[in-house]
Amino acid sequence: MKYIYIVSFLLINLSAFSQELFVFTEPASNMPGKSLGFRDMNAFMYEKDGKLNYHNMPELMWGINKKWMVHVQGFISNRQEGGFETEGGSLYAKYRFFSEDAIQSHFRMALYGRYSLNKADIHQQELETMGHNTGYEAGFIATKLLHKVAISSSLSYERALDNGPKYKFPTTESNSAMNYTLSVGKLMLPKTYTSFKQTNVNLMLEFLGQRLNQNKKSYLDIAPSIQFIINSQARIDVGYRQEIYSTMERTAPNGMVLKFEYTFFNAFK
Repeated sequence: MKYIYIVSFLLINLSAFSQELFVFTEPASNMPGKSLGFRDMNAFMYEKDGKLNYHNMPELMWGINKKWMVHVQGFISNRQEGGFETEGGSLYAKYRFFSEDAIQSHFRMALYGRYSLNKADIHQQELETMGHNTGYEAGFIATKLLHKVAISSSLSYERALDNGPKYKFPTTESNSAMNYTLSVGKLMLPKTYTSFKQTNVNLMLEFLGQRLNQNKKSYLDIAPSIQFIINSQARIDVGYRQEIYSTMERTAPNGMVLKFEYTFFNAFK
């Protein structure tokens, strides 16, 4: 029994160190296979005239196995006149094709894709299929974990389409872009593990950029955040996104993001 306890504790310890769950980006790792997760993202973004844009994005996540994960997400916003309105949704899938594991470290790579439908008006040059544009995105992610520090980077191609029959994409604007991200996170607490029920506290800094392919306009944002992982199942994220520079028109680039997430392990046989 003593040896079983020691092995179990080590497995818990190593799995806790293997968390690399960023706030504004997805890592190359997937959620555990046969698990089901619920996430609710709340974005409070400020326009230049001071108006507050609120976006709510509820999400259902399914860990099919260690290689495949699928998300279904909805888009709700108060941007339209008349109050809150459901504007659309998206389907996201990620395939982890490479994994190299060692004690308290690993390196992983994944491919991902998203397809979104949106009926809101097209109001900015920035392309964003997660909440603003109908279209698709396909990309590559690489994530390295070393002890308590995780570094992740992604590169993707994004293409915007018409937002339904009512809002055609302007022919004078760039309808495709390249996106790039760099995320760094560190486990701050606990200093020493004694139980998987201990609350984890992670600090993160992320850089989010985009370059439009046709007119070459671009932006770069910085996003610091703090994350709490409770009982290895519940997660609370608090982050702030701030524009560093931009040569394109963006309606509301700056603001706070608040996320709540819960995972049910072994939800499927």
